[in-house]
Amino acid sequence: MAFTHRPLNAGIGAEVLGLRIDGPIAEKTAQDLKTLWLDVGIVLFRGVGTSPEALIELSKCFGELEQHPLEKFRMPGYPDLILLTNQNGPVGPVYEYDGVSTYGRIPWHTDLAFTTTPNAGALLRMVQKTATGGQTGWVDTAAAYDDLGPETKYRIQHLEACYHFTTDLADMRFNNPGGKRVVTRRTDYPSYPPVAHPLVWTHPDTGRKILNVSTLNIQSILGLPGVESDALIQQLIDHTLQPKYQYIHNWENNDIMLWDNRRTMHSASGHPMDQIRIVQRSTIRGSVSMGRII
Repeated sequence: MAFTHRPLNAGIGAEVLGLRIDGPIAEKTAQDLKTLWLDVGIVLFRGVGTSPEALIELSKCFGELEQHPLEKFRMPGYPDLILLTNQNGPVGPVYEYDGVSTYGRIPWHTDLAFTTTPNAGALLRMVQKTATGGQTGWVDTAAAYDDLGPETKYRIQHLEACYHFTTDLADMRFNNPGGKRVVTRRTDYPSYPPVAHPLVWTHPDTGRKILNVSTLNIQSILGLPGVESDALIQQLIDHTLQPKYQYIHNWENNDIMLWDNRRTMHSASGHPMDQIRIVQRSTIRGSVSMGRII
């Protein structure tokens, strides 16, 4: 089951061509796909399979799958998948921007940055896109680290930052997109204590250095005065979010996007609440501890 690939129109990622999933994926193909993923950070697949079974088969090329901690988010009949949709009303926050109720907006973040074992990665399959909005973006935090000046690299090499579980944009300390919340906060999420993570991660598979500044979750740098901490965090965020490190995806139905959660941050632009969006997602379990509970 051979495939080829070409770069995405960005500084990160590749699109896989020629792959079809109509049964088990050969071991050699799975190994080649995983090598590509680790090399480029994000991978686009178009129309490789239109079933939950195909998404699961593809996902297993990249590691062990992890089920969502809340059973209500698991896809009926497919506990390894998450079903994300507003088809039966919102299951997440809705914010009003310029008079438009926007669903599913999530600023730049690393999944499970508020735990000691972030996910290794994830795959998102678009089942039904919206007519407007709904883009997803990724940023290459490894490339962002590479481009830091030597003085900044030396300054941050041993620093730790505090990260919180953040379910409301009002609780963001940096790069808050604003907006007025129009749906009550959920109260059934698990409780997560604050964690400390190094500002510089080392990727467990590639050895690359990664700039760790999950904007949704980061609160402060441990051991620095408040003003100095805030200024350094904002400097690192501004550097990381430069357009040259970003890829913004405009979805088509049956697109699948795979990302390395340890190398990238991602964001969701959200879409008008009166439009239906249906997405399936698998999550690749992380196996390496990158932080500590405070």
